[in-house]
Amino acid sequence: MDKDMLQKKITEMVQNAPENSYQDKYRIYDEPLVGFAAANDPIFTDYKKPEIIGDIFRTPLEWYGDAVTVISFFLPFSEPVRRSNVEKGPASDEWMHGRFVGEEFANHVRRFIIKELENAGGEALAPHIEPEFNADFTIFASNWSERHIAYAAGLGTFSLNRGLITEKGMAGRFGSVVTNLHFEPTPRKYPDPFHNCPHTREGKCGACIKRCPVGAITKDGKDKAPCHHYLFITNPRKEFADQHGYPYSACGKCQTKVPCETQIP
Repeated sequence: MDKDMLQKKITEMVQNAPENSYQDKYRIYDEPLVGFAAANDPIFTDYKKPEIIGDIFRTPLEWYGDAVTVISFFLPFSEPVRRSNVEKGPASDEWMHGRFVGEEFANHVRRFIIKELENAGGEALAPHIEPEFNADFTIFASNWSERHIAYAAGLGTFSLNRGLITEKGMAGRFGSVVTNLHFEPTPRKYPDPFHNCPHTREGKCGACIKRCPVGAITKDGKDKAPCHHYLFITNPRKEFADQHGYPYSACGKCQTKVPCETQIP
């Protein structure tokens, strides 16, 4: 199986899967992006630096000793999900469903990719759904960062709000799989980790600063503590979340009604 065939299979699955919808009312995701990185790329060791992620991060080879390739995908939220969340205030119902039902579908995509790779004679795993996956909210870091994996796989660069801006914007969810099969890496066609963000690139824009309901984003970047407090402690959609079995409130205001919502500004 070559990378074009795998990407085609992933795209067709996302487009046709009944799970990619909320109660058959609207699609959650549009057509995905897929990128590839070599498992031994030195960038993964760089992620252990304290100024990037830190020692908590595990490289692809630490997750799977025979790893050869890391496959990353981006699932862009559909127009109904994005449009619903443009108003100020707590996250919309559609955005809440997109965040949590959408993440379940992202897990479905992870498992689909693993199965396709196994059918092609390979082995694979998705760190995010492995029992060893760990997110430490005392340091706001995890041992596998889907955004950093996507950056390594050539899908985009970071923004002022610390999301990742792809050619289809930043409103969506990322996922990845590690495999022992070889796929040619996707070139990283950007000179630095923040190139796609006009604020960090040229000092322009900053639209996401005004969009944050708790002032967590400034011209200097994002403070994860107030963001986390808003989602988990303030929990403005708690009643709705409890009603649907969601663990906390989503937000996504910094990903919508901004120039990087669906494109590179």
